Amino acid sequence: MDTRFLGRVDYLQIYEAMQLYTTQRHAEKTSENTIKNSLQPACLLPDALWICEHNPVFTQGLAGKAEHILTAGNIPIIPTNRGGQVTYHGPGQVVAYPLIDLKRAGYFVKEYVYRLEEAVVRTLAHFNVTGHRVAGAPGIYVRLDDPSSHALLEQRPQKKTAENPNNENLASMNAIDFTGLGKIAALGIKVSRHCTYHGVALNVNMDLEPFSRINPCGYSGLQTVDLSTIGVSCSWDEAAGVLSQKLVSYLTP
Repeated sequence: MDTRFLGRVDYLQIYEAMQLYTTQRHAEKTSENTIKNSLQPACLLPDALWICEHNPVFTQGLAGKAEHILTAGNIPIIPTNRGGQVTYHGPGQVVAYPLIDLKRAGYFVKEYVYRLEEAVVRTLAHFNVTGHRVAGAPGIYVRLDDPSSHALLEQRPQKKTAENPNNENLASMNAIDFTGLGKIAALGIKVSRHCTYHGVALNVNMDLEPFSRINPCGYSGLQTVDLSTIGVSCSWDEAAGVLSQKLVSYLTP
């Protein structure tokens, strides 16, 4: 995987670059099909991982509703084609954009999302923090009273059983209980002809105030935290290095 650390970049610049990269991959796939019976090799773009941080920006996903942006102030709002609703990106946040050909990797979207989240969970574990999944709410969460606790959440995803065939803890957005939890990593992806872009954002040491201007990911009252606010002191570079290593490890087929 071609891993690149891009530093601080404007969101729109990286958004356009991701779309171009994916378009080029589609063009190469078409060429590969055209020449598959010839001796000419196809030069396929490799899977890539772009690591960066952004200047302050709100990004709105395809499912986004205007009412979830309470007061943007002087922070720009950029509509995107990723899944999900509104989130905030800003300095002190590690943003990772995996550009993966899932067909070549050999796994499907559901497993891709699991692998993304698992890389974040393992990154947090490196800093002695326990990351949790919440049923029906993509991303990774921590216990506010004890961030290192391994105790299972009642809100965790659970397998279907004979007694619970509909997996009833997968509640509607408005019914999910975030009591005692803070969201530390957000996830939003786009898959086009098996190729992924957009990705995951891990909060390290941020000004968290802009999150109060929105309903993060569409959830009213959801508290957003970073490593700093739960007592972990680490640099952006250190967190970015660990997260990139975990993503490469967990996204490898």
